[in-house]
Amino acid sequence: MRPERQRPSVPALTDPLEIGDVALRNRLYRAPLLEHAGNGPDAVDTLIADLEPAAAAGAGLVCQGATVVRAEGGCAAPGMTRVHDPEFVAELGRLTDAIHDHGGRIALQLEHGGLRSMETWHRGHRERHPELEQLAVSPPPRPLRLLDRLGFLEYDARVLTTAECRELAADFGRSAAAAVDAGYDLIHVAGANMGIVHQFLSPFYNRRDDEFGDPVRFLEVVRSEVRDRAGDVPVLTKVPAETAAPPGVGPTLSADDCVRLCERLADAGYDALVPVNGSVFWDMSVVRGAFPGASWRDERFREGYVDAFGSRPRAALVAAANWVESLVYSREPAWNADLCRRVRERVDVPVLCEGGIRGRETIDGLLGDAADAAGMARPFYAEPELPARLLREGATDARAVCADCNDCVVPQAAGEPGVCRTPSVLREAGELRRAGAYERDGERAGEAPPRR
Repeated sequence: MRPERQRPSVPALTDPLEIGDVALRNRLYRAPLLEHAGNGPDAVDTLIADLEPAAAAGAGLVCQGATVVRAEGGCAAPGMTRVHDPEFVAELGRLTDAIHDHGGRIALQLEHGGLRSMETWHRGHRERHPELEQLAVSPPPRPLRLLDRLGFLEYDARVLTTAECRELAADFGRSAAAAVDAGYDLIHVAGANMGIVHQFLSPFYNRRDDEFGDPVRFLEVVRSEVRDRAGDVPVLTKVPAETAAPPGVGPTLSADDCVRLCERLADAGYDALVPVNGSVFWDMSVVRGAFPGASWRDERFREGYVDAFGSRPRAALVAAANWVESLVYSREPAWNADLCRRVRERVDVPVLCEGGIRGRETIDGLLGDAADAAGMARPFYAEPELPARLLREGATDARAVCADCNDCVVPQAAGEPGVCRTPSVLREAGELRRAGAYERDGERAGEAPPRR
């Protein structure tokens, strides 16, 4: 048994942090979100508009949300950006330059949805793209086959061969190399939230009898591919514990399993880890909070829901399941903190904590205990310049205005962008802006501080 890690005194939020050989100016980061920028002519401008304000407001690290490493298939939601094409990725140099001009650092999160891709759950997408294959680590487990028979999901998956697993890992490496050439500072592998990397890690999905039956093997090969193709760029990944899986569904990853996976990944060369609790399904365990009834009732999104789920009755069933899940998954602040603390005691790389973090007081309590850095995601939909408030000296009572209503999330299934739509929240953010709350160090949050 390895000894507990000995760490220095408790850091402050404004203290710098090193991940690999990249220095972050502070320990607050914008966690990955769906930007819905796609790959069209306006994609880079959309990403700059979404991500630059966080850097301008002082965030030490900005994470671009899940981007797909292949030209076809693998998108978990409409409008995701693909980074298979080096020419397109080179254009993203305008984004990385914008982040760097504000003294920030930027990570690109690499993803493939596997069985969580739109090829499985989005009825209209399947009808428009019948040639696309679902890629699977193993044949879909029994509960998913039951959902297929009941008509909720549709599975005709092709299980990856050993050679195809290696080729998929190489796609992660190729995308990372293009990203580094475009100025990205870190690579973030999407290892949770039921994407294909999670599926390799999970005994619920992975029943292989080759080398990739070892849950960590795929991430080991990804790390090697990134190193060989992109050099010494730091790589981090989320690591799941499936503690929120429904009773009787299994086998699943326990918190103990997650800690062991993290130990192995640190030994394999991952430079930072993001442990997260969740389920084996894509459900409210990922976001938690209130039932987003306003978004389900909004007629503007009705046809998008019908296209996604196949009919109004099917969309209503999904909404009902969403309501039940909102009752099951409690939303305590920083719901991953205990898991992060356990991992942090066992590894010698930075541990990042996100999930339900909303206030400076919570962050200050996490640093040096459960985590080395703290991240927020959905609050940035309402407050793109949120770091300016949280990083201000003496702002111990500062809190995000996000109401955790989740009305920003559900319309994404209909292809809508992730934005805050809650009038009371937007009104509060507007009042803060008029009061100068997003000004930073005597500057407007939209202006660049000196390059560091």
